[in-house]
Amino acid sequence: MSTLPVVRIADAGHHDGETVRIAGWLYNLRKSGKICFPLVRDGSGIIQCVAVKSALPEDVFESIKNLTQESSLIVTGKIRAEARAAGGFEMDVESVEILQRVTEEDPYPITPKDHGIEFLMDHRHLWLRSKRQTAIIKIRHEVIKAVRDYFDSNGFTLMDTPIFTPAACEGTTTLFECDYFEDEKVYLTQSGQLYNEANAMALGKVYCFGPTFRAEKSKTRRHLTEFWMVEPEMAYATLEDVKRVAEEMIVFIVGRVLENRKAELAALDRDVQKLNAIQAPFPRISYDEAVKILQSKGSEIQWGGDFGGTDETILTEAFDRPIMVDRYPSEVKAFYFEPDPDRPEVALGVDVLAPEGYGEIIGGGQRVHSLDLLLKRIDEHKLPREAFNWYIDLRKFGSVPHAGFGMGIERCVSWICGLEHLREAIPYPRMLNRTRP
Repeated sequence: MSTLPVVRIADAGHHDGETVRIAGWLYNLRKSGKICFPLVRDGSGIIQCVAVKSALPEDVFESIKNLTQESSLIVTGKIRAEARAAGGFEMDVESVEILQRVTEEDPYPITPKDHGIEFLMDHRHLWLRSKRQTAIIKIRHEVIKAVRDYFDSNGFTLMDTPIFTPAACEGTTTLFECDYFEDEKVYLTQSGQLYNEANAMALGKVYCFGPTFRAEKSKTRRHLTEFWMVEPEMAYATLEDVKRVAEEMIVFIVGRVLENRKAELAALDRDVQKLNAIQAPFPRISYDEAVKILQSKGSEIQWGGDFGGTDETILTEAFDRPIMVDRYPSEVKAFYFEPDPDRPEVALGVDVLAPEGYGEIIGGGQRVHSLDLLLKRIDEHKLPREAFNWYIDLRKFGSVPHAGFGMGIERCVSWICGLEHLREAIPYPRMLNRTRP
């Protein structure tokens, strides 16, 4: 058993001139007469190895020469600086241990040629190994870490909320219903918000972060049936607090990605100048103003209607950073939105729309804090009061103005990466016609 250290490819530069081991998979193989150039990946990066026939036992060279794509192997060799190589280093091969060789009779299905998106999604469990998909997932990781770091360093407490819920948080037509015990029906959560309002009354500033589910029969590039959402909630807070926190968080996230994921953004050919422009303050317009802008550009939207994806794209065309649209009609917002005291027909809510056609990434606002108004809104939306008894209690025992928002992680990642579809922004997407792999 070798006592040489196994190092990550990302750390190879710290071992210049040393003989080490790299454990990974064959990404690609180039051959040139008496030299082979196996590209090895290990999840942290890709390194070119150089295998010279005259420097190796014949059986070792032949085993390298006959390697197949995605065979697993441990390569031993000396790390050497090479300015022309990706990452700036190569490995001169001294020996190789092949753990599993992919057979030529049943070859790795994803080859360097072009494949259709459905084929790639059917093989998502393997497609994740590609350079592009690895870059996206690492940026997703950076976004999630930045979200947590922002809230953790600004006085928020993470509180997990239930996946099974007794009632709808938003529209009842977009719920996944499940059989529970004793013939009880429960639903997969659409949002942790209602529980988070209770949490905020206990701890002041909180956030939840987890999977959410929407049974929308949508096939657009902006929809998944299962996605991850971060939802902060703040006691003694208003719509203006929501705008401030949302703006700060987005600027913080984009800054972190630009700082720590330059290589991944380059692998995606992302125009980082567009991300460099994401600075405060974000433009702020009212729903009324947005409708006038849309109508002036040919949209048939009328006051009172909700915006579709095309409307959101039109609204952001003139801006190089996200915009905030507030005070939508109360009729198109959920029951828990506080109405504007000066104009009860509009809600104290805001949507944050990303530029470049990515649309809404954040939605939130101020919550109803009056007991009488909450009961009225629950009845107007034909929701069962008994399912909301605990939520109603929050307005009986120390109710205060409070506010919060939700941000879909996949929408944020798609925008930052410049993706065409949300399906690449999550490891295993669930869509209207896809539940596998």
